[in-house]
Amino acid sequence: MGNSQSSSTNPRFASASRSFTQHKLEELQYLFESLATQSHSNGQFITPSVFKDYFKIPASLGDRMFDLITQKRHDQKLTFEDLVIAKAAYEKGTKDEIEEFIFQLLDVNDDGKVDRSDLQAVIDAILDDLFPLKDNESGMRSHQCIVDAILGAATFLKDDGEGGTESMSFEDFKDLCGRIPSLRKYLGSLLSPPDPGRAGCQVPRLLYSETYDSNLIMRKEYAWLIGGLLTQLELVEWKLLYHSSYHGQSFNTFLGNVANDEGPTLLIIKDAEGYIYGGYASQPWQKHSDYYGDLKCFLFQLHPKVSIYRPTGANNNLQWCGVNYSSESIPNGVGFGGRANHFGLFLTANFDAGQTFECSTFGSPYLSKSNRICPEVIECWSVFPKEVQQKGSNALQGTVLDRFKEDRNMLNLIGLANSSQ
Repeated sequence: MGNSQSSSTNPRFASASRSFTQHKLEELQYLFESLATQSHSNGQFITPSVFKDYFKIPASLGDRMFDLITQKRHDQKLTFEDLVIAKAAYEKGTKDEIEEFIFQLLDVNDDGKVDRSDLQAVIDAILDDLFPLKDNESGMRSHQCIVDAILGAATFLKDDGEGGTESMSFEDFKDLCGRIPSLRKYLGSLLSPPDPGRAGCQVPRLLYSETYDSNLIMRKEYAWLIGGLLTQLELVEWKLLYHSSYHGQSFNTFLGNVANDEGPTLLIIKDAEGYIYGGYASQPWQKHSDYYGDLKCFLFQLHPKVSIYRPTGANNNLQWCGVNYSSESIPNGVGFGGRANHFGLFLTANFDAGQTFECSTFGSPYLSKSNRICPEVIECWSVFPKEVQQKGSNALQGTVLDRFKEDRNMLNLIGLANSSQ
């Protein structure tokens, strides 16, 4: 098999090979042979341009990934052993090992730190890849506010010295990955087949009337950021169920609009301070006299910084929906976390006020500038519409061998496919 001979004496390759089944190794071999053929290397190696073109990795990230996989030899040759070793570490390792690999990908200076400018360049590359500007869009329609919001969630320390460079340690990077799972998903899947279902690259299609455009909070970038904790089928289509500016700032209207949708929803709020935040409700919004929901619920911030806050397990006070109760101990409205009258996030039944407190349920701080919030716009989105539920998972099927069937036929024609047999 070309470079995959069992006689290899590289102990790292031998160890990495044991991470895969024989079938998976054969799939990797087919992929390698196809790309090596395109590299015109007599089946010996893959060139940087072919590597980046196939995996569809943004230019700067692609260069770093190629350098890291080839163990920084700088010989412009990616061998089969390189590919197997990298995939074993990047895809089969422990959570810490995978994040260490990603951190090395970002560590341009190889000094165990990631500079703020390096992280910013990576975020820019990701957003440009996922959300390319159209020809008729102004340069002012940039991703800068999203970049700033992501950087705002990171912890940087100033290095000693005259330059005062801000950098991030590996531990701080792991913390950032936990709070922005979409970033972790994207950077952790760059060696996966470049199809629409690649983890971290899925952006749901937003379904709404064009008349909502001017006041819409949700945007594709926000959907990508929130989607880091959702399943593939929850990232197909999101349908706008309620918009306070158009449906009226009414709890009853809200409940009426969401009543016909039995799936999970996203509640997103923009308040008078300009902060944007919300929560993912795993269960339908229906009258309960106590907390309900499950551990799929989470809270999030989107502006001025991005953070996802998932359940800590401290308690089961996840989702709240009080309707027409007369007791002050059972407040009317919708909310998440904390305790009654001291919620992680809560909107009163009038939908004109609310509260957000530090919350042990999700390990979250207050999500706005202060504990008391004054909503300007409230939206609710269905993330798993019935139409999507009916489609099932057929669109997600397919194997690597299917993807490379044409390449395999080509290799047979030129006599390389069976070179190892």
